[in-house]
Amino acid sequence: MQARPDSDALSEQLEQFESYLRSERRASQNTQRAYGRDLHELYLYAREQGLPLDAEVLDVGALRGFLATLAPRIQAATLARKVAALRAFYRFLKRRGLCTRDSATLLRAPKVPKTLPKFLGVEDAGRVVTEPARSASDAALGARDRAILELMYGSGARVAEVASVTLARLDLERAQVRVHGKGDKQRVLPLGSVCASALAHYLTLRPSLKNPKTGGQHAQAVFLGRYGTALGVRHIRTLVKRYGQSALGHADVHPHALRHSCATHLLDAGADLRGIQELLGHASVSTTQRYTHVSVDRLLEVYARAHPLAKKPRA
Repeated sequence: MQARPDSDALSEQLEQFESYLRSERRASQNTQRAYGRDLHELYLYAREQGLPLDAEVLDVGALRGFLATLAPRIQAATLARKVAALRAFYRFLKRRGLCTRDSATLLRAPKVPKTLPKFLGVEDAGRVVTEPARSASDAALGARDRAILELMYGSGARVAEVASVTLARLDLERAQVRVHGKGDKQRVLPLGSVCASALAHYLTLRPSLKNPKTGGQHAQAVFLGRYGTALGVRHIRTLVKRYGQSALGHADVHPHALRHSCATHLLDAGADLRGIQELLGHASVSTTQRYTHVSVDRLLEVYARAHPLAKKPRA
């Protein structure tokens, strides 16, 4: 979380909320960072505007003024998340007796346009996943990248879940891996034979990824950088984009596209929606149902292109 130089009520309130997110709510790292940034922006706004640095005194007008300064330069989804951060912050303060009123309860989040998940076709997904074998210059890094791509496409794991996989959670004998998802919820993901094989091959080369001076490497993380440090989310996003560019000729490939591709292809093959929900770690099946729309749209495209009755009306 960003440092706040002044000792004031708002700083203390924010610190308590951040501690709550981390220790009690056990929010994901992404949520902690995002809410931390959002509320730090509120703090800077209040200080720059000469407003009281106390959530008790900041009324809904001040919060709306803060959001109004951001609205022209950020997307609706980002603005909606900032509203969510403010609501969560004030709910926490009121429940703990740190604030007598909830100034954020009257805030309205903008409507976020619903978009269907982007995914790759089966052939394109296969090309991206196998691209490290063709373009990686280092055997260990190529094997690592292939294992990462296989895990994301084969299991639908989120990028943060992949980055946090440890040796203790990986069980190749049972062909499964335990991941920590959103809200620190755990689930076990099955590993297909191709994915398990890619992981096993990488693990034989993993010892070579170490600090050249000390010979040290991260003891628990499965996926390591060239010098033995744990691979981070940003690095994984970059390598997915790079292999997408190399395999398909464009850089519009990201980790979530592989996750969406996994779900869509499973659904196309007849997998049960509830099973896909469990695999992806969705709290609600309504989130998973987005993929049914994707599949129906694809079915309609195929029908319009191939069915004779779709091309001309019957007499």
